[in-house]
Amino acid sequence: MNTLRVGDKLPQFYVTDQNGNTISDADYTNQKLVVFFYPKANTPGCTAEACDLRDHYAELQKEGYALLGVSADSVKKQKNFSDKFDFPFPLLADEDKAVIEAFGVWGLKKFMGKEYDGIHRKTFIFDDKGLCSRVIDKVKTKEHAAQILETS
Repeated sequence: MNTLRVGDKLPQFYVTDQNGNTISDADYTNQKLVVFFYPKANTPGCTAEACDLRDHYAELQKEGYALLGVSADSVKKQKNFSDKFDFPFPLLADEDKAVIEAFGVWGLKKFMGKEYDGIHRKTFIFDDKGLCSRVIDKVKTKEHAAQILETS
């Protein structure tokens, strides 16, 4: 797994969000951007993380951040997840894992003694020049907004 690091440039991407809109890196030129990766929509940890970001969305916006959530779920699953919890930010349906692989968050995971390939829960924060200013490897799902805002 070759994960993006601090100082790396925002990768180019074109992917569909939960509403069928095409979202690209170019949509976030000259903006601070938070890209958070989560394993699967509508699971307890992913729901806690996304709901925490939703609940603190105004604070994140006040600091100038745009948010993008990314998983390998289908557009339909992302739409259901977004509608169910009323998320104000796009959820990207990266079914072919192009964005996931560009950020380097796909790799070997261990759970209950089993090994498998999957998405690692990570968050990348980019400055307004498109450079990665911070990577959060140990995401606290119920306090994720506070982790992001720590160094704003």
